[in-house]
Amino acid sequence: MHAILYVGHGTRVKKGVEEALCFIEETKRQVAVGIQETAFLELVEPTILQGIENCVNRGATTITIAPILLLSAQHAKEDIPVEIERARKLYPYVKFLIGQPFGIHDALIDTVYKRITEQSLEILPEAEVLLVGRGSSDLAVVRDMNIISHRLQEKFGFCSVRTCFLYGSGPSFDDTLNGLQLQDVKQLFIVPYLLFSGLLSIGIRKKVNALEIDEARIILCESLGYDQNVRQVLIERVQKAI
Repeated sequence: MHAILYVGHGTRVKKGVEEALCFIEETKRQVAVGIQETAFLELVEPTILQGIENCVNRGATTITIAPILLLSAQHAKEDIPVEIERARKLYPYVKFLIGQPFGIHDALIDTVYKRITEQSLEILPEAEVLLVGRGSSDLAVVRDMNIISHRLQEKFGFCSVRTCFLYGSGPSFDDTLNGLQLQDVKQLFIVPYLLFSGLLSIGIRKKVNALEIDEARIILCESLGYDQNVRQVLIERVQKAI
């Protein structure tokens, strides 16, 4: 019997956990698979191994792991595969399939634009966008975010779209933010390219609010979040893995 194990990131922020659980429960209703369970990479239970055990206890003989991750970095390339190898030793009769993170997808670019337009402001011809990624030491993350930025600029005609990161490789968020005070920015939309309300989102808001910059020119938008576009991308990744 086939099962799907949705694997979220996990956060210490209760609201972020609730958002993830609501998103997964709604996704389950749109996927025609009998056994569907939830797990988290860190900070929240059930863990991946606990989620796999729950699937097996319900009769699963094939389990598709569905990472709820935006880009391929350490979690997707190392952490999840390590847990799957442990599970294979515990359940040698179970077949494991691993889905891909969301990656570069036009639907997610549309959601970024939605986060900008929901500010209900006139978008000026000089409007710029700053995408804030979680970050990674993996240079593939920097490459993919740059591609996303380029596609956003091309599709919606922004004057420029830049990318920075909270940690790891690529331009840092702190340096980029400090540099804004020296620039003649007409209109800049800052969009955290993050899925949930966690400590990183809170930190971004605190740092932006601490800037001595006109709020009419520097507009902090909501995180990417869990909307129908994000759900559709997850369902596509699940179906492809199956």
